[in-house]
Amino acid sequence: MSAAFQRACDELVQAAMVEDQAFSDLLPQLMQASETASPAEKTAAMPRLAEGLAEAPPNLGGWLAVIGGSWIEHGAEIGPFGDALVERLIMVTAAALAFGNAWQEATGGKPPDMEDDRPSQQAVDTVGPKLQDGAVSAMMSWFALPQFAMSACTVLSRSPRVRSGLTDRDFHVFAAGQAAEHLPQMGFVRDLLRVLDGERLLVLDRRTRQGWTVTIGGIGDNFQLHTLLAGALVGRPGGLPGKPPAPEIISCFLDAETPPDRPIVSSPWNLVDANGEWIYNEGVPADIPAVNGTRVVVLDPPSYERTFPAGRRFPMMPATLTVDGMHLAEDLDGWWSHITDPK
Repeated sequence: MSAAFQRACDELVQAAMVEDQAFSDLLPQLMQASETASPAEKTAAMPRLAEGLAEAPPNLGGWLAVIGGSWIEHGAEIGPFGDALVERLIMVTAAALAFGNAWQEATGGKPPDMEDDRPSQQAVDTVGPKLQDGAVSAMMSWFALPQFAMSACTVLSRSPRVRSGLTDRDFHVFAAGQAAEHLPQMGFVRDLLRVLDGERLLVLDRRTRQGWTVTIGGIGDNFQLHTLLAGALVGRPGGLPGKPPAPEIISCFLDAETPPDRPIVSSPWNLVDANGEWIYNEGVPADIPAVNGTRVVVLDPPSYERTFPAGRRFPMMPATLTVDGMHLAEDLDGWWSHITDPK
């Protein structure tokens, strides 16, 4: 790491941690230095940025979050920054929701706009009777949440380790969903928190009664699941007859950039769950119910021609779908007793 870049990073982080007024002057200096720093230099600075993120107040930590997210998008490795960011995002989200709830209780109206309005003493005074000593921190969290959400979308898109390492996932998904009522980008955070990694699915074909175990990761919606299943099972040895999607189509749903003129995908199936309910493409794999601990996808003939444009919902998130094994019809007799006809 160059001495100038290291010094710019250290000075900004230190100013954030002690709430030094010099922060506003140091921030553009680090941003300018970042333009010429290599990905290796940024990676080396990530632990220091993570320290600042953990200790700085939300209004300054939010800027550190934005810087880290930008570095990641330009090739830096996530490292400890990812864990620090998600931990701080959880705290900031909780405090922001406390501010929003206190504001609505005090005024009966909508809280200030996170992105268009600004912190103020009036805001502190409004929520002060409810939040007492936590009023200032809650207000800062409210207005800093957009910065944390922006960085979290980058980190969660890029890191299966961070996604899968989160504890109390359902609670954090719920909190992100509540925050999305005030900040739409938190809806993306919520959905990234629901992404399954290393999840095994049982895929059953109702017509042939055969099946496959597949493992998925980084899949953002069921459009993506639908297409990757077709690429893995149609026209392949041990798979189903038909013509699979073209390799360039599959690449768009895995990790390649989607061309501006997005190719159109034609669906070979209806996807149905074990209860006979349609698995809608607009949903996510985490919506699919489990049978005896395993999520089950049933392939049925399409009831109408279904087409959609190629591409991933989260372009920065690479996906995987691997076929672990094929199951013959006679091996699946015990499973079909748990499978309901389509509704």
